[in-house]
Amino acid sequence: MPTLILTPRYTEDSQTLWRVAINLGWDVERLTKWQIPNSLLSVKEPVLYLEALMAPMFAKQFKLQLLEPPEDWLPKLPEKYRKREIQITIFAQARKLEIAAFIKPPNNKGFPAKVYKGNELPDGYSDNTPVLIAEIVEWEKEFRCFILNRTLKTFSIYLREGILQKQQNFYHSKEEEKELINFVDELLADKNIEFPTATVLDVGVIKDCGWAVVELNAAWGLGIYNCDPVKVLEVLRYAAVQN
Repeated sequence: MPTLILTPRYTEDSQTLWRVAINLGWDVERLTKWQIPNSLLSVKEPVLYLEALMAPMFAKQFKLQLLEPPEDWLPKLPEKYRKREIQITIFAQARKLEIAAFIKPPNNKGFPAKVYKGNELPDGYSDNTPVLIAEIVEWEKEFRCFILNRTLKTFSIYLREGILQKQQNFYHSKEEEKELINFVDELLADKNIEFPTATVLDVGVIKDCGWAVVELNAAWGLGIYNCDPVKVLEVLRYAAVQN
């Protein structure tokens, strides 16, 4: 039986997953400090849900490899799926930008993803730190999709016109659902594109361009919004593998 491992940081999402895991018959361990007790290291099937900064250390102690997309996954994605120019480079080059662009870390939340000019990028990062530089676009709406074995398991809208949709109960229309499923299914069926076994795909609609991929992320630490927590746990179960 899986054991869901949660950090000391209480969030609405972690509490939701805790309750659902208990209902499914899973064991759940909420750490009381940022250190894993030896008694937990012997559990047979640890399932991690944790913050990005702590993830590598925790995974190493459990002898797990966290599944993450390659840093260049988004720039290499065919243009018909991303609908905008994206390149991967390093901080030293990004700091030379004179024109504003959307800049973010490839695989983590090391600094805020937003629009910068080169001289506005935060200090404290090595010149060789990889970054993604993307054309500025206007997203009309964005959805989070939990993916397992190239299959869409559950999804939720999270932004509409840049506004978090919690107060709207994450409502989406049947037409939006149909369009999303058609786009995601086409993407997942494209065998030229690689996906981790368990991952999170964010997609949305760019104004005047249509459906596009926002980004691909590791599944083990992301917010779930209004996604089905049972399906989220199904994906999390395979988001890290034994070394």
